[in-house]
Amino acid sequence: MAHVFVYGTLKRGQPNHKVMLDGAHGSAVFRGRGRTAEPYPLVIAGEYNIPRLLQLPGRGRCVAGEIYEVDEKMLRFLDDFEGCPDLYQRTPVRVHVLEWEGGVRPGDSLRCFVYSTATYAPEWVHLPYHDSYDSEGAHGLRYHPREAR
Repeated sequence: MAHVFVYGTLKRGQPNHKVMLDGAHGSAVFRGRGRTAEPYPLVIAGEYNIPRLLQLPGRGRCVAGEIYEVDEKMLRFLDDFEGCPDLYQRTPVRVHVLEWEGGVRPGDSLRCFVYSTATYAPEWVHLPYHDSYDSEGAHGLRYHPREAR
């Protein structure tokens, strides 16, 4: 089992969360909420308004998200779903636990995998940085689901 930190459309209440619930993809169990230990630029970019965590540690904001415990089958599914390694790269990140369901205490930190991107348009670095993501947030940049593209 591995811990995966999700910050965008895979979170509960967001457009792609349903894939985390589909047992055909493997197992994904919500464990808690957290925030990256170091800042990263979280931007909403591209023609489909996709949230992207740029692989620029130390720049941006500490990003809030959810922590899931996933099995190998779900991890392979998420790699495919996120276009890894071309669109996103699965990289380890340290996450401070804010809330947890059993075992780990708030304030502890965990090593989690996150899907971030090291390849992006240069202008994305100059987009507004967010510390959390909601597809219908005040930013006004509504996400365009895959099935509507």
